[in-house]
Amino acid sequence: MSSNHITSLHIRSVPVLDQGEALDFYTTHLGFEVRDDLDLGFMRWLTIGVPGQDTSLLLELVGGPQHDEATAAQVRELVTKGALGGLFLVSDDVHATYAALVEAGVEVTQEPVEQPYGTDFGIRDPFGNHVRVSQFSTASPEDIEQAYADHS
Repeated sequence: MSSNHITSLHIRSVPVLDQGEALDFYTTHLGFEVRDDLDLGFMRWLTIGVPGQDTSLLLELVGGPQHDEATAAQVRELVTKGALGGLFLVSDDVHATYAALVEAGVEVTQEPVEQPYGTDFGIRDPFGNHVRVSQFSTASPEDIEQAYADHS
């Protein structure tokens, strides 16, 4: 056991270009709830989370106190290209989630696909961040590895 005393992941930052638009997207379309919405003067501390889960997302405005303007411009470009990672969400009915997001006009990057680990699809938030939504199967890690090995 590690002696670093870390007990959980609390907040993950998601870079956004407009916090109001991000808040609307993540709450309206993905069902997140507001955890904190604080005006700190130098920045807006806006966190959201999946109801019933402890981990939060900080909808972090690109620029802010952590970036000079040149760096902020580079980060904005990387966000819009979808080059800064993404989120992986779990649904208990991936096809219903997909249908609701399509109906709402959310940008789909990949329709639902059966994978060895379950079914998932891809979307992008309004800024370019990638989001995957999955419904996991009951396959064991060994079954999943074998399925990928069989297809390579």
